[in-house]
Amino acid sequence: MQLLQRQMFMKTLIVATILSIVSIPVVAQEKGRGGPVKGVGGGHIPSHGPAPTRVKEPPRAAAPARTFADKGGHPEAPHVHTNNKWIGHDYAKNDPRFHVDRPFEHGRFPGGIGRDHVFRLAGGGPSRFGFGGFFFSVGAFDIGYCNDWLWDSDQIVVYDDPDHDGWYLAYNVRLGTYVHVQYLGN
Repeated sequence: MQLLQRQMFMKTLIVATILSIVSIPVVAQEKGRGGPVKGVGGGHIPSHGPAPTRVKEPPRAAAPARTFADKGGHPEAPHVHTNNKWIGHDYAKNDPRFHVDRPFEHGRFPGGIGRDHVFRLAGGGPSRFGFGGFFFSVGAFDIGYCNDWLWDSDQIVVYDDPDHDGWYLAYNVRLGTYVHVQYLGN
């Protein structure tokens, strides 16, 4: 009887050790990746894109650094509150960062715009990412705002940018953040 108990204990110990070893990479992978905070992200999908901006002039070169964390714990990136308020989409229409010589050079994105069209990222990174055979690139000025994106699994929704021809907004459903992107074609 004692031998049987000892064998069961050893089997349990081995299984527990294996599970511990397997779970370490999962915990390490999620650490620092960001996640939903109260009132932002967590699966919320905005019912509409942002309203056109009312800002008339782009910031001066000596303007102070921009901040997006409008409430404690909110991301330091453009984001959308769960009440559909878009934070950080207030760049002037004539802001030179958004100038493109040939807007929609690769055509307009045909895959569907807005909350009824949720896509799962299928690989890549900010310079070129894709899903469903469509490819996009994050604007150089927004690359720092998508460091927490999981490029092979996050869900995103694409919205029109109402102010800047040739640009779309890619919204990350998990994080509640968004970046400006250009459609590269399929």
